[in-house]
Amino acid sequence: MSEVIDTEESLDLLLARQPVFNKSQDVVAYVLLYRNDAEKAPQTINDHLATSSVILNTYASICQDGQVRSLPCYIKLTDKTLMADTFPELPKEHFILEILGHSDITPEFVERVAELAKQGYRLALSDYRPDSKYEPLLKLIHILKLDMQTIGLDQLPQVVQKLRPYHLELLADKVESQDEFRRCHELGFALFQGYFLSKPEAVKGKKLGSSKVLLMQMMVELQNPNATAQSVEQLVINDPLLTYRILRVVNSAAFSLQREIESLSHAISLLGFDQIRKWVSLFLVTDTQEKPEELTRSMLVRGRMCELLAEMLGRDQPINNFITGLFSKLDVLLDMEMEDLLKQVPLQAEVKAALLNHEGQLGQILQQVSQYESGDFEQMNLLLDQAYYEAAYRHSLTWSQQVMMTLSDSAAA
Repeated sequence: MSEVIDTEESLDLLLARQPVFNKSQDVVAYVLLYRNDAEKAPQTINDHLATSSVILNTYASICQDGQVRSLPCYIKLTDKTLMADTFPELPKEHFILEILGHSDITPEFVERVAELAKQGYRLALSDYRPDSKYEPLLKLIHILKLDMQTIGLDQLPQVVQKLRPYHLELLADKVESQDEFRRCHELGFALFQGYFLSKPEAVKGKKLGSSKVLLMQMMVELQNPNATAQSVEQLVINDPLLTYRILRVVNSAAFSLQREIESLSHAISLLGFDQIRKWVSLFLVTDTQEKPEELTRSMLVRGRMCELLAEMLGRDQPINNFITGLFSKLDVLLDMEMEDLLKQVPLQAEVKAALLNHEGQLGQILQQVSQYESGDFEQMNLLLDQAYYEAAYRHSLTWSQQVMMTLSDSAAA
């Protein structure tokens, strides 16, 4: 259990990230979510922001198109945090200060915001409502978040029209579907946040393509107690491109093997069925070019975090937790309803039960990881000390980045 904790600098708070997208659905920033423990929270987050290298090195880091770079992070600030004398000086290119819409907008508060703007910080205001009390802030901030579920799509055009004189960058928050994304795009929003990448645009009667069927056949054979390295190899021997991609991946930096792998059966013999199952699963979810990279990235993070928590809890076959987490967004990736998809996918019964209803031990961990990712920390019934969750999440972010780079190298070859 201690390996992930010992190899990472531990943070004493629960911290997650959510993406902010542009019109092309590329990730351009992350919002940092942290557990708000009332009186302790302002000083806790201040302490971590003051030594922000851990946050920037992992939570702000992203692999896009095979390249690693750092993105800015939105950090939500309470009135108390914003007004505190101990507020740290932050690298302005890395952080966007997010003011909460329910702040007490006193003259002193406005003066403090003006001071931060003068210092060169980029400022955002969230939870905006059409109310004159916000006018002093609208003249100071750069980004305005509009909550789609609160304002509603019907009222949105009128609200946007009234905001035009301020020349603000508008961010559509809590965008829940691709249709909402499109409508906000048409209204001129530049930025988008929400779970619109987490729901499928289901195509009725859709069937899995031949390459997906082949990968699923491999997964079934890898679960067969009578399977051999040769029997698995025979499934893909007639697909040279897939065989080549698998061999490139297992020969990559992801594995510190002493000799070159020359055949798939050789790879299975050296690595074992679990590792090959993991990579077959990765090919299944990453071989969809028309979907945004963030969907693949989030699937990798979720799968790896499920696996790590299972290992920390001493659960049997953590690889099943990996597959459960990874496949929990397969419906979105393939634009199929999960129930219809699982009728075509020969997964184990306990994995299907976890995916459909969060049942069993697999479902328990999947639900916890989903809550963590969403920042619903108060809803979590922690099975471990919170430090293990944060370290597992941060490790999963780093791992997903390494996998994205490896798969990018493989696809480019």
